[in-house]
Amino acid sequence: MIVAFSISPMTTDETGGVAEAVAQAVRVVRESGLPCETNAMFTNIEGEWDEVMAVVKQAVDVVAATSPRVGLVLKADIRPGYTGQLTAKVERVEQALSGHQS
Repeated sequence: MIVAFSISPMTTDETGGVAEAVAQAVRVVRESGLPCETNAMFTNIEGEWDEVMAVVKQAVDVVAATSPRVGLVLKADIRPGYTGQLTAKVERVEQALSGHQS
């Protein structure tokens, strides 16, 4: 499964930013060893249900340690029997794009 999620503390630093808290959550994901990527809006992680959800919970917990309230947005692509889809899905789109170019 692939999960795209975004965690945000409901409190900010003195400049109104959340980068430090988000960085703590991303660190948890990267240290998990599961395939992952981070973009401007979400962190994507791939693995089996229990391992992915455990990492999401750990990431929420580290943010909750510094904020009394945490927001979580989560989207999942649940497709048993498939792995490597974090990159394969993008590669299929790129192939489709190159096939339709003049």
